[in-house]
Amino acid sequence: MLEVLAPLEDWVSSRLGLPGWLLTPTVILALALAADLFTRLVVWRGVQLLEKTRNRWDDTLLLAVRRPLWVGIWGTAIVGMASLLAERFGNQWASEHAPTALWLFMLAMIGWSGIRLTRLIEKRLVFPPAKHPGRPLDASTASAISKLIGATILTLVILAMLQALGMSISGLLAFGGAGGLIVGFAARNVLSNFFGGLAIHLDNPFKVGDWVSSPDREIEGVVEDIGWRLTRIRTFDSRPLYVPNMIFGSIAVVNPSRMLNRRIFETLGLRYRDIGEVGDIVAQIRHYLEQHDSIDQDNLLLVNFYTYGAYSLDILIHAYTHTTDWGEHQAIKQEVLLRIAAIVDEAGAAIAMPSRELHLSDGLPFRQAEEAQSSKEDAEASQYSGERPPSTLDSSRHAASHKERARGPSASDSDANSDA
Repeated sequence: MLEVLAPLEDWVSSRLGLPGWLLTPTVILALALAADLFTRLVVWRGVQLLEKTRNRWDDTLLLAVRRPLWVGIWGTAIVGMASLLAERFGNQWASEHAPTALWLFMLAMIGWSGIRLTRLIEKRLVFPPAKHPGRPLDASTASAISKLIGATILTLVILAMLQALGMSISGLLAFGGAGGLIVGFAARNVLSNFFGGLAIHLDNPFKVGDWVSSPDREIEGVVEDIGWRLTRIRTFDSRPLYVPNMIFGSIAVVNPSRMLNRRIFETLGLRYRDIGEVGDIVAQIRHYLEQHDSIDQDNLLLVNFYTYGAYSLDILIHAYTHTTDWGEHQAIKQEVLLRIAAIVDEAGAAIAMPSRELHLSDGLPFRQAEEAQSSKEDAEASQYSGERPPSTLDSSRHAASHKERARGPSASDSDANSDA
């Protein structure tokens, strides 16, 4: 390079009176400026044109390399200028290591472009162009694909950098084969979580935004993020719950977000005295549900008197709503239950309440106990007033007088009253 520019440097030095070494950085800066202008005219304008097409990927590559290419042009110019100046002024170390530095810089720009490309791929998988016929993927699958591509690109770039620094890739891989067992044993939980996250992305039992729960663990909430080691779930009390991915390989997970309908399942208990109205009430409730617009008529609908309860005649009500929204389902359920209560009331029946009836075969023991209690109270009263306590005979007479008064006037009394 210096030999090519030597005649020009002599001409600049002799004609313009300027130092000849200024020619080299000037030429490099002029070339960098020309490349910058070409990039802005072609790449920037090309992205604007390709964004309007139906193809999903034509503008993605240009968007990924646009900024790294601009940084790479000026970075390469600076490194090249520093290398030529170091050679000009006899800095042997800088001139020898300049090619390695330039190669490492280019690899860094390639890695940066790869990271940008993975993000754009994830975005385009979830949000394809408006005119593109392809169906969008869910965020979890798109994230898994982009992360795998990004990890592959970064691994290749790092291996290329290590080789540029003088390390033997074959020796590194050989060491990795032996040391991988040790590292794998030490980091077995990390690897288990990594493969657990990979299994979640591949099997797709849930995705970001789903409501999940587990009958085996106290896990319930909305999935916010599926990482390679942890899955973040926001519980219904607004606390974040971080679950290692390997846990999902050993527990059952319920995903209510993917339900097709929500169920109304109730038991209506009527009083035993209303058994004559049960058939009519069942028919009216079934007719009401069959005419309801929010009830799915293509799914199972049951209204039947099905058992004699401990204190009620139990009617089974089983139906499905069209909606899966929990709040809307609750409003429909409230409307249905209130209408059922009105149907029961219109039929002259009532909803049963827990109750018990006690039947006694003979009331005499209770009457004797009442008389004994009354005699005891009279004896205590006379004791405090200084009178003689009544004898057993007096008690009997006293009880007999109570009975006479309870029965009313006798026949002789009635005759005497009539004579008078």
